[in-house]
Amino acid sequence: MSSGSQPEFETTFEQDVEVPMRDGAILRADITRPDGPGPFPTLIERTPYGKGGGSENGVRAPEFFARRGYVVLIQDVRGRFTSDGDFYPFRDDGAGVLRDGYDTVEWAASQKWCDGNVGMIGGSYSGATQYRAAMSRPPHLRAQFVRESSADYYREWVYRDGAHEHGFSLYWARVVTNQNLANLVPAQDLEQQQAMFKQIGDDIDDWYERLPLAPCPFLEGLADWHNDFLAHPEDGPYWWELAVDRYHDQIETPIYHLGGWFDIFLAGTLKNYAGLRQRARTEAARRAQKLIIGPWIHGSSNTNVTKAGDIDFGADAARDINELRLPWFDHLLKGEQTGILDEPPVQIFVMGRNQWRAEQDWPLPDTKYCKYYLHDGTSGSVDSLKDGTLSATPPSGSEHPDSFEYDPDHPVPSIGGNTLGIPDGARDHRQIDALCLTYTSAPLETELEVTGPVKAVLYAMSSTPDTDWVVRLEDVDADGLSRNLCDGILRARYRNSYEHPEPLEPGKIYRFEIDLWATSNAFLPGHRLRVAVTSSCFPRFDRNLNTGGPIHREAIGQIAINTVLHDQERPSHIVLPVIDR
Repeated sequence: MSSGSQPEFETTFEQDVEVPMRDGAILRADITRPDGPGPFPTLIERTPYGKGGGSENGVRAPEFFARRGYVVLIQDVRGRFTSDGDFYPFRDDGAGVLRDGYDTVEWAASQKWCDGNVGMIGGSYSGATQYRAAMSRPPHLRAQFVRESSADYYREWVYRDGAHEHGFSLYWARVVTNQNLANLVPAQDLEQQQAMFKQIGDDIDDWYERLPLAPCPFLEGLADWHNDFLAHPEDGPYWWELAVDRYHDQIETPIYHLGGWFDIFLAGTLKNYAGLRQRARTEAARRAQKLIIGPWIHGSSNTNVTKAGDIDFGADAARDINELRLPWFDHLLKGEQTGILDEPPVQIFVMGRNQWRAEQDWPLPDTKYCKYYLHDGTSGSVDSLKDGTLSATPPSGSEHPDSFEYDPDHPVPSIGGNTLGIPDGARDHRQIDALCLTYTSAPLETELEVTGPVKAVLYAMSSTPDTDWVVRLEDVDADGLSRNLCDGILRARYRNSYEHPEPLEPGKIYRFEIDLWATSNAFLPGHRLRVAVTSSCFPRFDRNLNTGGPIHREAIGQIAINTVLHDQERPSHIVLPVIDR
């Protein structure tokens, strides 16, 4: 792969350029252009975080691409900073009554400095504005590069299989609202409101613990959308209108999808790539989807570092995001033969081995899904844990079930993982494992590669009408360090449907399937696999109060006695995607 674009231009800059929307609202943008005759292809980011300091400015994208012959337009989305209107996340960016993404792309294409070829950049929320713009099919949109964003805002942004993404959601709503206070409150009240939000930030741990969660008092009248999110704990039409994956068959844009194994929106990145490869509107669009997943946490600058959390994955882990995107846009917007579409469509980083690998699709076509079963701790404790065992051999008879007490007033704390706003990434979980049920394999004699989607199946019961199941997969090295790879949570009332909750019958055994999303990890010889099981991960997820009552509206919970079974008739297990080459 090569790209002919080298720095050859000086740049010019225009601030607060007015871009009219179909309803008359004016959205404002900063534009960086090559100082040359043009016209040039154009790249657009639409951000809620301030066009002067969004993610693309953080990696100096406007200067990088303008010097290589692109116009770069960074726009404040509706209701944010310099742009008119009211901000309601995701609502006005797609194929609804207002189509701000469509209008912005087509406005840019009509300008004298644009040659009619428009691409989009950005990640996280700016990735959401890309996907939703693609749903409306602007005629001049030729390509997108989406970093770390979602396909389903119910299951991948606000909730996770019925549990509220509490740590991220409260952090995000507070920060987004605080950034825009000047547009939300009268001038005479601004200083007081800013002081209040600073104090809330200082006291955020207390706010995480506050019950009930809804309504959130410091956001009422300022960010009512957050309380709307809390008022919709079930999936349904409210969320379907905002989703991307339900409309994959309407998208015809070539998209390069970038994600991280420890990114909060990993599932959406994988789902959008796989969904568009199968269901995009045209065969050309289906072929023109690409995917790269690295050992990264969330954030545009974090692709160019080697650490995620406490773990260093080596020099090869770092990728410069601008250099990664350049051949993509040079080919699709300039027509240069960079070879980008001749390469295998998928690049993944295999942790443990710490190497990149090119693949033909996701999930990998030669995946073997293997069950590893939870067993009694017949081999004794491991690392001072009261540890069960994990093996590929199913239970052959009766085994004693494992029970634990879950008290919502004393939840298991969050450490690392796919989150944002609280500590994320790969971290040593030994102290947390001591608070969980754990099941650990014997040391491996040969390498075992696990690459792909992971799920757990628990046969379990609770003493209460609702509870949560949290399952985590870890890599335990020869020194005992237990590194988290992927995890998942299921709120028990949603075991059959996210639209129609059903309470548990206390003491009755149920089958629960927990989605751990995905990973790629080579367990090296001498390492062990570990599965940890518990019922809380706080403040990353809200605490299940175990009552079966209205979610977010209660302040008092009860203790649950939760039991996991692993006998011949009820073989609890984890399903691992094994790559054996």
